[in-house]
Amino acid sequence: ASSCPQTTTCSAPDLNCETIENKIRKKIQHSWKGLLKVCKEKDISNVGEIPVSDFLDIAGKFNLDLSEGEINQITAKYDFKKSGRFAYYDFLQSCILFLKPQETSLLKRVIIQKPQKPLSPGPQTTSFFSAMLRIQPKILHCWRPMQRTFKSHDETGSGLLNVSDFRQVLHDYNIDLTEEELFNILEYYDKTLTSKISYNDFLRAFIQ
Repeated sequence: ASSCPQTTTCSAPDLNCETIENKIRKKIQHSWKGLLKVCKEKDISNVGEIPVSDFLDIAGKFNLDLSEGEINQITAKYDFKKSGRFAYYDFLQSCILFLKPQETSLLKRVIIQKPQKPLSPGPQTTSFFSAMLRIQPKILHCWRPMQRTFKSHDETGSGLLNVSDFRQVLHDYNIDLTEEELFNILEYYDKTLTSKISYNDFLRAFIQ
């Protein structure tokens, strides 16, 4: 039954979904851990997707206050395979992480310069999302001094750090990555295997 309204909203402009996501962003940011936990419990196969019907129940449980039309648009957007399944990891990262290119005015506001070379990201795996979501609260708390520390290690001013320096700076701020988490972050930010990471690109993902 839920497939009927979805098919009528698949062509809805992305702007409408962005408006909806902006509406619930703060609520998601305050409750994403619980929301992710419930979604994972429903995601028996651990593929980052759950039935749309399960998401409807979860949206009600977490009081997202979405109208039927808004629910239809959100579920249509994140039902990538048009199979009646909701990609909750992608939904959460859209509300919590900022991995898409941001507007110039936004970048100026948070005082993080653009990389000299455009970011050409690697795969956004569920393991990558999980790692980024786990460290997000700590990054938000200390990103300004962390950026200064990154710059102090960047002797050439290239905006890039080698992996060991990058990991050491995170460790200095009590953020320790497992080998798997580091691998997934590297796979995203260093898909060409240069062993260098743009720390501005990394920090930008966490900041509105």
